[in-house]
This record gives sequence, structure tokens and C-alpha cells, in this order.
Amino acid sequence: MKYIKYIYITLLFVGAVQAQEETISKGEAVKMALENNYGIKIADNNLKISENNKSIYNSGFLPTVAGNAGATYNIDNTEAVYADGRVTSLTGAESDRYNASVSLNYVLFDGLGRHYDYQSLKEQYNLSELQARQTIENTVLQLFSVYYNVAKLTENHILLQQSLDISKDRLQRVQYQFEYGQNTKLAVLNAEVDVNNDSINLLNTKQSLINAKRDLNVVLGKNNAPNFTVDTLVNFTLTPHKETLFEKVKTNNVEMLQLDKNITISEFQIKANKSGYLPTLGLNGTYGWNKNNNNAASFLATSTNTGLSAGLTLSWNLFDGGRTKTLVDNAKINLENQQLLKEETELDITRTFNNAYDDYLNKLFILQTQEKNVQTNTNNFNRTEERFKLGQITSIEFRQAQINLINAKNAKNSAKYDAKLAELQVLQLSGDLLNTDF
Repeated sequence: MKYIKYIYITLLFVGAVQAQEETISKGEAVKMALENNYGIKIADNNLKISENNKSIYNSGFLPTVAGNAGATYNIDNTEAVYADGRVTSLTGAESDRYNASVSLNYVLFDGLGRHYDYQSLKEQYNLSELQARQTIENTVLQLFSVYYNVAKLTENHILLQQSLDISKDRLQRVQYQFEYGQNTKLAVLNAEVDVNNDSINLLNTKQSLINAKRDLNVVLGKNNAPNFTVDTLVNFTLTPHKETLFEKVKTNNVEMLQLDKNITISEFQIKANKSGYLPTLGLNGTYGWNKNNNNAASFLATSTNTGLSAGLTLSWNLFDGGRTKTLVDNAKINLENQQLLKEETELDITRTFNNAYDDYLNKLFILQTQEKNVQTNTNNFNRTEERFKLGQITSIEFRQAQINLINAKNAKNSAKYDAKLAELQVLQLSGDLLNTDF
């Protein structure tokens, strides 16, 4: 009995702590996950990289400007013979030269290669957006899988607390009956065992609940103590017919959209590679400054030149050993692979959607059935409790009715959250997950 009293005090303390815990709503949980989840942060950084890549600075459409400068110093031994026969010999003759220039180069036409490369970079950015969206969708599904596990354990904890209260009341009742000679010691011992079992189940569920809350903290990107509760209310929002949802799957599913982008990128890659068959026209210009300080053997002691030069360069690689042809052929094969992958994925997603939708309907039916079971077992327990108080049935029969009611309520809770997760799976496949009011 001392052990039982200790458990009672512990559970009362746990209940007092729970009353002070904050409640994290589903909307707040999604917000925290979007802000703190590490997978989403990495996806966001990858999106920033793609945004940088599609910038005009990475397109090849801008000119290049380069500055050059140099200096040369010479010490020569020189023997100079002039036209009139004079001979001059110099030992250690010094001379130096200086130059500086600014050059500009710009490709006017490269066979449209950079144009298609730039279009491909834009599509790569769009693809990164879809990949980030997929990461967010997967994180949201993971979040609610853990969130609803916490909610289920929370409700189970409440049910077990109620069961313990019933068992305590039963123990007290059979003790009174034993004291007045209306029951046996065996009934008292059975009631004590049931109280102990209910207390242990309650403590185990409490520990599982704490562990589940820690799991939820990981998804939320938090490292705080699990001193919070969650919203146990579940609303089902999926209303469209199966055919309407399937049309959304074909047009808005994130995997299908990514495949479409990959096909577009492959088409641009073929066009970019074909630019190798066309000529390249470039513009170049240079503004330069040169100064020479000559030795005594030169006709000019010093010369300085400044000037501007400009020109056009046409280059046409008439045959590159078949490199361009190979690139084009491989790009066409890659496009065909992307198209085949899309066809395969369409089949797979169609199967997955049909399975997920049927699974959702099945779980809704199970939920409705379990709700009826709860009503039936509640009525049965209430009648059994009345008969037990009147002494018309044994405590074992009463205990069985109590267990049946708890099991029915637990089954209903599990069915409720299973159905909601099945609904979220269907919403993800249809591309509506992030547009849902959780």
C-alpha cells in the first residue's frame, strides 16, 4: 500500500506540472518547423545557390574587362655598327620599358549556346524551388507523424489516468466490503493488483509521451525541455471527389513537376550543345600605353605610345573531331531517359494515389466503427458499474468491462490519427498539402 500511495503522489505531481505546460498548436508547430528545421534550412540555402546561378553575372552575356601592366629593365653589352662605318661598343648599357593597357572582350554571337544555357539556369532555379517545396512537404508529413503521436499518447495518458481513478475507487469499495464481511480478501488483492498495473501503465505511457515530445523537438529544431502539450483536436478537410484529386495529382504533384522541369532542362541542353555547329563572333578592344627608355645605341632615346585598337573576330570550328556530335547525341539520350522516367513515375504515383485514397477511406470507416464501439462499451461499462455497486457481479467482470472501454477508446484514438495522417498523404500527392488549414 505504501508503494501505491507513492505512485499516487507522483502522478498527482505530474498532473500539476502538465497544467502549467504551454500548448503548441498545429499552426505554431508548422511555423517553427519551417523556421528551425535543418533540412529546410539546407534546402533554402540550395535555393539561394540556384538563384545566384541564374543571375545575369553567370550568364555569359556580359563583357569581360581586363587590365594589364608590365615593366622590363635590361643591362646589355652592345656593339653597334652604323651605315657610315662607325662602330659603337657599349658595356652595361641600361634600358627599360613600361606598358599598361585595358582590354575589353565581348562575344556577340556564340551559336545561341549561352542563350540556352541561361534558360537552363532559370529552369534549374525553378527545379530548386520544387525541390525545396518537396523538402518542406516531407518535413510537414514527418512533423505531423510525430505531432499526432504526441497527441495520441496524451489522450492515452488521460484515459489511463481515468482508468486508475476507477481502479482506486473499486479498491476502496472492495476494502469496505471486506471490512463488513461482504467480500473476500481475494477481491481486495485482485483490486490492488489492478491498481498497480494501471499505475505502471500510466507511468510507462508518461515516459513514452516525454520521449515523443523530444522527437517532436528535433523536428521543430528545438532543444528545450519537453514542457508542452499539443492540440488533440483533429479536423478532416479532404472534400473533393477522387477524380478531382487525381487531376490535381497530374498537374500539381511536386515529383511530376520536377520531372517536367528536368525534361525542359534536357531540351535546352540539346540546343546549347548544337551551338557548337555554328560560328562565334567576338568583339575586342584595347587601350594601351607604352614607354621605352633606350640605351645609347638606339636612334631614339625615349619613345612613348598611346592608342586604341578594336577588332572583330570570327571563329568557326568546321570540324572538332566529333565532340559536338557526341554531346548532342548524349543530350538526346538523356532527354529520352527523362521522358521514360516520367512515364514510370506517372504509373507509380497513380498506384500510390489509388492506394492512399482507398487507405484514407478505409481508415475513416474504421474510425466511424471505433466511435460506435466506444459508445457500446461506454453503455456496457455504465451498466456494469451499476450492477457492481449493487453487488450483482464480481469485481473481475467489472474489471473486464473497464478494460474493454479503455481498449475501445485507445483504438478510436489510434484510428483518428491514422485517418488524419492518411488524409495528409493524399493531400501531398495532390499537391495541396501546403495549402491546407491544419
